[in-house]
Amino acid sequence: MQATVGDEIHVHGRTVGSAEQHGEILEVRGEHGAPPYLVRFADGHEGLVFPGPDCEVQSRAE
Repeated sequence: MQATVGDEIHVHGRTVGSAEQHGEILEVRGEHGAPPYLVRFADGHEGLVFPGPDCEVQSRAE
């Protein structure tokens, strides 16, 4: 997975009834766009994300 600052990340719910989360990538800490990513989520909290198979990145150009 690769991302750049400003891309959106979508974290799909892993269990029935879990809400999907989405946020903006503020910082890419891995080399060449690799994780981890510092993300600001829609509810305002920020966190370091190591994306798994339940995540997808949408570039801001799409």
